[in-house]
Amino acid sequence: MVSPMHDDQLTVDEGQVAALIADELPGYAGLPVEHLSGSGTVNAIFRVGGHLTARFPLRPDDPDHVRSWLEREADAADELRLVSPFATPRPVHIGNPGHGYPMPWSAQTWLDGRTATPTSCADSEAFAHDLATLIGALREADTRGRRFEGGGRGGDLTDHDAWMDECLDKSRDLIDTAALRRLWSSYRELPREDPDLMSHTDLIPGNMLVDDDRLVGVLDGGGYRAADPALDLVCAWHLLGRDAREVLRRELPCPDLQWERGKAWAFEQAAGAYWYYQDTNPPMALMGRTTLDRLIAEG
Repeated sequence: MVSPMHDDQLTVDEGQVAALIADELPGYAGLPVEHLSGSGTVNAIFRVGGHLTARFPLRPDDPDHVRSWLEREADAADELRLVSPFATPRPVHIGNPGHGYPMPWSAQTWLDGRTATPTSCADSEAFAHDLATLIGALREADTRGRRFEGGGRGGDLTDHDAWMDECLDKSRDLIDTAALRRLWSSYRELPREDPDLMSHTDLIPGNMLVDDDRLVGVLDGGGYRAADPALDLVCAWHLLGRDAREVLRRELPCPDLQWERGKAWAFEQAAGAYWYYQDTNPPMALMGRTTLDRLIAEG
């Protein structure tokens, strides 16, 4: 049995979801509800019938704050839909607490496709081309004067020093952390030349839907915002082998410094995912380990 991902994790089951859907989205009442196990680290995700996905925040917080966060995510996802050359979910509803679940929740349209893995399309030049098409389209979108603000990935690499120290300490029995510390020591010092551009901000395998080896859908658009343009390059190490990475690099194209900062952001994400989800979300831990191995191999 997989353990909860977070110490303070909320629980919600199919019966609660079905009741909330019946209350607030009666057009979907009575449809089968399926929990998509391991599919989210921030939300518990449920498929409702064949056309809807319901997302329930996993960690407790002030409900008003969560509602504002969900509204911002919906706005960002709608904005992403206008510029993405690949299908993205459409926000449908923001729901209220009820039936034992204490937080607001959200619903969006369902997209067909198979969730990518770190290796499912790793050697595909066609998939690398699709990723380049996606990133290029996002970079052309108007920032409307917005710049990166707040926390998370996409700003200053050195803001993540304390987190990287914790991650590498927690990883001592899992991987050669001496090599990882050398990598982070070099990555964190990389300067920044490029202005912020619009970015998906989380191009990991779990957010990529594929059919054979082609990209057909992009999930989790709620993080779409202005950020370091190197941030979306994380997909090069999360999803691609060496040869396919070079296809992506040629097709964008990327200045050398920006490419190196892409490595840094991929490292920051992977180093956290590998140890944190080791016993609670095996697909995320596998992504972390695969990405770290690719970065170590490149040196």
